[in-house]
Amino acid sequence: MSLAQQTYPAGTIANEHNINGADYPRIGKDRRVYFKVYAPDAKKVEISFRGEMTKQNDGYWTLVSKEPEVVGFHYYQIIIDGVATADPNGKPFFGMGKWVSGIEIPEEGVDYYSIKDVPHGRVSPSWYYSNIRKEWRRCIVYTPAEYDINSDKRYPVLYLQHGMGENETSWSNQGKMNFIMDNLISEGKCKPMIVVMDNGNIEVFKTNAGETPEQARKRFGAEFPSILVNEIIPHIDNHFRTLTDRENRAMAGLSWGGLLTFNTTLNNLDKFAYIGGFSGAGNIDIEHLDTAYNGVFKDKKSFNEKVHVFFLGIGSEERPERTKNMSDGLKSAGINNIYYESPGTAHEFLTWRRCLKEFVPLLFKEK
Repeated sequence: MSLAQQTYPAGTIANEHNINGADYPRIGKDRRVYFKVYAPDAKKVEISFRGEMTKQNDGYWTLVSKEPEVVGFHYYQIIIDGVATADPNGKPFFGMGKWVSGIEIPEEGVDYYSIKDVPHGRVSPSWYYSNIRKEWRRCIVYTPAEYDINSDKRYPVLYLQHGMGENETSWSNQGKMNFIMDNLISEGKCKPMIVVMDNGNIEVFKTNAGETPEQARKRFGAEFPSILVNEIIPHIDNHFRTLTDRENRAMAGLSWGGLLTFNTTLNNLDKFAYIGGFSGAGNIDIEHLDTAYNGVFKDKKSFNEKVHVFFLGIGSEERPERTKNMSDGLKSAGINNIYYESPGTAHEFLTWRRCLKEFVPLLFKEK
């Protein structure tokens, strides 16, 4: 069939994460998704989280979401006769501990994470050798658009961490952090800054032989704070034009990356002045606050003077009371913090895009 003869379900558009030339999945105006997969010899084809597909006479299998999808980014896989795989028609995303596919349900009237006609920063890999892990590692670095123009200028740095089952590519791919930063900087809403995204060693959670789940959780990503402080920060400071004092260094992370952020920053306040947890897995024991994190909260005045922004964000549909109660408890104890609740979102990238949008304008302001 020629391109001129092809017809599509009325009111649908191709998913923005399809490879060039691929027409499916398609997104409807009612936010339902139309899936179409060619598997003529398959006996059963499914779309993860959405159900079984129907085989057509031409060898294609089809499925339409039963309910409207929630706005934002969502993972999916194709399951053919029990074997799960990424959609060959989609661009790959590392999430759920594997390479998968993604759909984007447009958020009407919202464009802060859209690509616009503004100066664009550069997203590039930077390799270094880790003596802690005995391996070559790659961090992904965002430099603002003016970085290559203002060759004498130095910049503050935000270290931004992914969540469990993701890697150093997730914030720029799923999170669209570069577009968020480009837009905020161009609008004068935040300072130009370098953003560094590295692998937190939390891609796949597993329990080793003879190990309890609790022991596995304590081990999960446990090396990363040392890697960041002793290897990543020196590497970035040596290879990029950074401002190297604590007043110009921030860290934030989503989900398990929030726990790694707490474990890194709260044990190294000589190196960080800004802290952000986005749906953070980390928890602070309010009942034993004076001894939490080696007593970092015991001197409230000192903590508040050192930490200029302590940001706690979460989605309204992911049990926000756990973060709200922690925020309220910290405030009652005299620890300054900012609580943000993303309306209508759960444990998903739309929550974290919104958190990033709220967090970065607070950073590196003149005191």
